[in-house]
Amino acid sequence: MNQHDCHACEEYNQLSRRGFLKATGLATLAAGIPAWLPRVVFSQNFVGGRDVIIYVFLRGGADGLTMVTPYADPAYATLRPNIKLLPPGGGATSSLALSNSNMFGLAPGLAPLLEPYEAGQLAIIHAAGFMVASPSRSHFDAQRFIEVGKFNDPTIFTGWLGRHLADTGAVMPGQPVRAIGVANGLQQSLVSAPKSIPVPGLGASNSPNYSITGSSSTATTRLARLNTMYSATTDPVKTAAQTTSATITLLNGIGFPTYTPAGGAVYPTSSFGYAMKSAAALVKANIGVEALAIDKGGWDLHANLGPSAGGAMNTLLDDLARGMQAFHRDVLQNSNQNAVVVVMSEFGRRAAENGSLGVDHGYGNAMFLMGQRINGGQVYSRNVAGQVGWPGLGPGQLFQNLDLAATIDYRNVLSEVCQKLLQNGNLANVFPGFAQQPFIGVTNA
Repeated sequence: MNQHDCHACEEYNQLSRRGFLKATGLATLAAGIPAWLPRVVFSQNFVGGRDVIIYVFLRGGADGLTMVTPYADPAYATLRPNIKLLPPGGGATSSLALSNSNMFGLAPGLAPLLEPYEAGQLAIIHAAGFMVASPSRSHFDAQRFIEVGKFNDPTIFTGWLGRHLADTGAVMPGQPVRAIGVANGLQQSLVSAPKSIPVPGLGASNSPNYSITGSSSTATTRLARLNTMYSATTDPVKTAAQTTSATITLLNGIGFPTYTPAGGAVYPTSSFGYAMKSAAALVKANIGVEALAIDKGGWDLHANLGPSAGGAMNTLLDDLARGMQAFHRDVLQNSNQNAVVVVMSEFGRRAAENGSLGVDHGYGNAMFLMGQRINGGQVYSRNVAGQVGWPGLGPGQLFQNLDLAATIDYRNVLSEVCQKLLQNGNLANVFPGFAQQPFIGVTNA
């Protein structure tokens, strides 16, 4: 349990303790396969020139009204008298000014993100979420619905990002791995991804060890014996074992312990910082990895939100922002590899603070997109009529009289990422049952 779990609801604590592992229809098959093997499917076609996607999920329901503060909405200060951030220039508890916006300010903990924002490579999408009549405020359900890409459909077990990768041929067909989940088990969003594997070590230290469990001095011998043993078995175990062996060899050749970031980038010495640094090394190594899923938890702050210096939310935001800033300097500004970072959470928080100086489960939230081909340097939002604007926090404007409304469906944002940056036109399979609407120009073709 991390230091913020004492502020969280019991459902979130239960999810945290079991590492957000998802139950899938492959459970029966998995029972007969060693735990160190990935689940692998294969695609046939080849499509090149795609961005590598770094999918960062803020688990626990990050508070978008703190991250990107609508200080110009007169209801904001009324709803949050004790945990509000002031307009830019108001002192230590003020938000940070964003160019091209007279409505929103950035939380102080996100100050490092001003750099990619001002460079035009960070876009903020506000009041986003799963646009349905009765959204879920359960961590478990909301995370699952977002990661599978369809609301409340128990027949879907595959993830939206996994289906995208299964629909598109490998950029480098001969390589053993296309997708990595920085977790103990593959995130739901990547389930069914071709040649995918969880690699928790990417977020474990500055010098992760990718040898199989046991002494490093005998790793080569043990890996060779495992290869010999599994070469005599049948599929799917044989192919999975061979792929895992090749992946271990490939990762050990990256040189993570000696990796030197470019552009003066300094990654935080945290799990998230290590994961982003490892992601940068993988992207720049150009070994065929097309997607990485990274989780950052701790956002379920029902008590003592702490939006300014020294507070829990501020600490989480600082770690997030410094990791993203380092990746921006290291990869987006100092390499020839295209990448896009997508940051989102399962839902936002209530518009009003509670009696414990926190905020309970809500609805509409903020998303972040960062990359070379992002139309950044602005905050995108819509009003309830679907026009450019802000849905508002005043009387009669809140969803169910409680929450910021979701007026941009997150699937519209991810659909545009898939279509324009990941070169996938089969959006009906990536987000089944969803009719994509033209978005307001988040990405460049």
